[in-house]
Amino acid sequence: MMTELTSRAAALLDAYKEKGLMIATAESCTGGLVAALLTDISGSSAVVERGFVTYSNEAKTELIGVPADLIAAFGAVSEPVARAMAEGALAHSRADVAIGITGVAGPTGGTDVKPVGLVHFGLVRKGAATIHLERRYGDLGRGNVRRRAVEDALALLEQAAR
Repeated sequence: MMTELTSRAAALLDAYKEKGLMIATAESCTGGLVAALLTDISGSSAVVERGFVTYSNEAKTELIGVPADLIAAFGAVSEPVARAMAEGALAHSRADVAIGITGVAGPTGGTDVKPVGLVHFGLVRKGAATIHLERRYGDLGRGNVRRRAVEDALALLEQAAR
C-alpha cells in the first residue's frame, strides 16, 4: 500500500513529467532519502536526473562546488550553504530544478545556535532566484527530523513545479 509520502512523490513526478522538468538533489542530513523516495517509483528516471549525498563538508565542496570558505564562514548547516548546495547540484547536473538540504538531525551535533532539528533548504529552478526555507523541528528524534525534512523538501519541489 502506498504511503502518503509515496503518493505525493508519484504526483510530483507526474507534474514534472508533464512539464518536461528534471530534478537533482543535494542531501546532507537526509542522506539521500528524497532521491530514494522519488526513485522508488517506477518511471522516475524520466524526472530524477541525479542525486548527490554530500554528507561531509569535503563532499559538498568536491561534488557540487560549495565554496570551502562559505562553509568555514557560516557552517555547513546554514542558509548560504543550503542555497549553494542547490545551485551546485543544478550546475553539476542536467536538471532544471535542484534542492539542497542540510541540517542537524541529532541526537548529537546540536548547539545553542544550531540546535538539533534545525534544517536549511535551498531550492533553485533554472532562470529563477534561489529560495530558502528554514525549519526548526525540535529534538524529535533523528528519524522524525529526517522524515519532516523529506516532507518539506517535497513541498518545495511541488512549489517549483507550479
